[in-house]
Amino acid sequence: MPALRLGSIAPDFEAQTTKGAIKFHDWIGDSWAVLFSHPADFTPVCTTELAEVARRAPDFAKRNVKVIGLSANPLNDHDKWVQDINEYGCKYAPTNVQFPIIADPDRKISELYDMLDAQDPTNRDAKGIPFTVRTVFVIDPKKIIRLTLSYPASTGRNFDEILRVVDSLQIGDKYRVTTPVNWKKGDDVIVHPSVSNEEAKTLFPDFTIHKPYLRTTPLTVE
Repeated sequence: MPALRLGSIAPDFEAQTTKGAIKFHDWIGDSWAVLFSHPADFTPVCTTELAEVARRAPDFAKRNVKVIGLSANPLNDHDKWVQDINEYGCKYAPTNVQFPIIADPDRKISELYDMLDAQDPTNRDAKGIPFTVRTVFVIDPKKIIRLTLSYPASTGRNFDEILRVVDSLQIGDKYRVTTPVNWKKGDDVIVHPSVSNEEAKTLFPDFTIHKPYLRTTPLTVE
């Protein structure tokens, strides 16, 4: 199986989820998608992450992003776990998990997306099968993988950063720009190298040339 890289087509699959059966590409439709995996149900770090994603549901929705979790447990475990997550909530407010969580007890989807922890001998279930690491895939409406992140099992993800990258990708696709270090929405952006100075005068009237290869411009977006 070829390794997945940025620019690869996200593999399609069928799965059972807490929101019913899905075919992944059909489920994505014309949206962006964030697929994020978990080592197991009823684990503390995962519980905080899913609660946070539920809390941030409006932030994903306004960016036309669907979110979907995956954990290597059966569906009935997921349903019980969602109750725990909603009861726990998060440090900000109670939560209500509405996004689907994929049941992947046989690790078929985890293996398809190369999300299994083959290195850590302690990250195994009772049968000795590797659990998933905390992997994130950002997938665009063309089903192309635009971002991959992998966290160790001990470290919770930063969903502010994931949303920041989605903003960068969407702005870049629309406006022919890239984003500099530590960029956040509202900051100046970089004029893409493929845009000539003559084009930039039309596209970005207020752009600044710092170096022939480094040009920045304000960019106001909603």
